[in-house]
Amino acid sequence: MKRRQGLIAGASLPFLPLAAHCAGATGRTSLNFPRDFGSHPDFAIEWWYLTGQLLVDTGTPARAFGFQLTFFRTRVPVTQGMSSAFAAKQLIFAHAAVTDVTGKRLLHDQRIARSSGSPEMDMAFANTQGTDLKLDNWLLKREATGYRAQASGSDFSMQLTLHETQALLLQGDQGWSRKGPDEQQASCYYSLPQLNASGRLQVAGQTFNVHGLAWLDHEWSQSLMHPDAVGWDWIGMNLLDGSALTAFRLRGKTGESIWAGGSFRTKNQAKPDVLDFNEVHFTPGRAWKSPASNTSYPVEWTVVLTRRSGAGTPNPERFTVKAVIDNQELDSRQSTGAIYWEGLSELFDSQGALVGRGYLEMTGYASPLKL
Repeated sequence: MKRRQGLIAGASLPFLPLAAHCAGATGRTSLNFPRDFGSHPDFAIEWWYLTGQLLVDTGTPARAFGFQLTFFRTRVPVTQGMSSAFAAKQLIFAHAAVTDVTGKRLLHDQRIARSSGSPEMDMAFANTQGTDLKLDNWLLKREATGYRAQASGSDFSMQLTLHETQALLLQGDQGWSRKGPDEQQASCYYSLPQLNASGRLQVAGQTFNVHGLAWLDHEWSQSLMHPDAVGWDWIGMNLLDGSALTAFRLRGKTGESIWAGGSFRTKNQAKPDVLDFNEVHFTPGRAWKSPASNTSYPVEWTVVLTRRSGAGTPNPERFTVKAVIDNQELDSRQSTGAIYWEGLSELFDSQGALVGRGYLEMTGYASPLKL
């Protein structure tokens, strides 16, 4: 049996083809909800990624913040002597961050704990029957009326509720999202864009009642990255007209695109326009150099999409992505081991008009990403 390296240094994990588990054609089993809202502990890696913009309820103009809360799960290989019911079977990581646009600063924190699968004993767990994630007092939970999210750091905290306004967006081929030229380089992947968010945000001793729009991604995989890939560039954008744009590329050592993809769904569209390798092009623009890590990141991008929906010849659509503040670098070496950039950004059309907001994520710039 083939094997792939896991997130845990020195640990090898059995490779299992995703084709038997993810939605799509040619024999693949459809995703099953609400079950697939939950954790998939037989898969090597998994994450729930919540991002968005929040506005303070009072004040003109409204003060803006970005927020991010991510839970990661990775499987711990079973070795001799680990048969106890309380032995760690999973590692749970979590990152949380708040972008203070007015203060031009990023506040963030990270946590890690082992999970044996016994919620009554563990500091961390990921429920298999639905989105119900907990790490100490951080949580992300899907309830009857929506999602609840909670996290805190030394100088920030958030308590948010999120409500769906649109149907699930199945990425790729009905949830089967290719991440490379080889079939096994893929993930099960769905998104919930255009989430209404509201709640409380505490920043540096101040408490704000806030509202805004959010985006939730959920992915799980056995083998995600091509061996020549060092990282990725990704955007998830809530457009002002209710559309949702996802675009990403896997990047090689010299900055070339090894793979690319994404989706575009208008507000009333039943299924998204799926974008493949030849239909998504990222071109870096202005760069910013981190004083903390000495790493340079492109904080402005040109993204060109070629959609195939409708009659006639597809016309490329050109967008510009700009970070709202440059310094949104996260040092997660105490948990996932990576330094990367992710932060609140704005989306502009070819005429320079603001058309959306969301998050830009860039990995593998400080050092090659290891999954």
